[in-house]
Amino acid sequence: MNNTIKIYLADDHQVLLDGIQFLLKMIPDFEIVGFSLNGKDLYNKISTTQADILILDLNMPDKDGIEIIKEFNEKKCSCKIIVLSSYDDLKLIREVMKLGANGYLTKSCAGENIIEAIYSVYKGEDYFSNSVREKIFYSVTKDNIKINKEISLKNFILTERELEIITLIALELSGKEISDKLFISTNTVETHRKNIMKKIGVKNTIGLVKYAIKNNIINT
Repeated sequence: MNNTIKIYLADDHQVLLDGIQFLLKMIPDFEIVGFSLNGKDLYNKISTTQADILILDLNMPDKDGIEIIKEFNEKKCSCKIIVLSSYDDLKLIREVMKLGANGYLTKSCAGENIIEAIYSVYKGEDYFSNSVREKIFYSVTKDNIKINKEISLKNFILTERELEIITLIALELSGKEISDKLFISTNTVETHRKNIMKKIGVKNTIGLVKYAIKNNIINT
């Protein structure tokens, strides 16, 4: 990789920050450009560093992680956010997905996943640790999903057929199952999948599911 990935850390536990910094400093592509122990002035501090990625604990004093993500959205900060949390509560995960977080890791698996997460998010992909990913997909199943039939096509850059495709992908149907259901070829399904991902700017299936949840295409 030619470019150094600039990383900013935000957690209220100095010991955890020290551990993450020790791990990340071993990677030549990574540069730690700053850290914060509270959320009060985080946006102002990170803006001066031109950080590419913020690794953010949700339980920050003065201003919590949810408020921080909202502030970054309001100010259109280009820095991508990987949430690092002690919790894997599905409601909380869905909330940060809807707010636009690019990744979610539980602290219990941070050591084994954080490097992969940083590379993935930097490349424009969404990244969720295995336990989090399982919770997301378990919540989006044929048995408990509700397709939002009240959405208006004028609010989307996707066509009606593309909305059908993204919904079925969120249901974890295979390309063959989608082709059978919609009476189209598997090649056509794959073409739609690629076009959808290009249109909405995601690079993997979890990104498609996140988009569907965030934009209320599906309700779980």
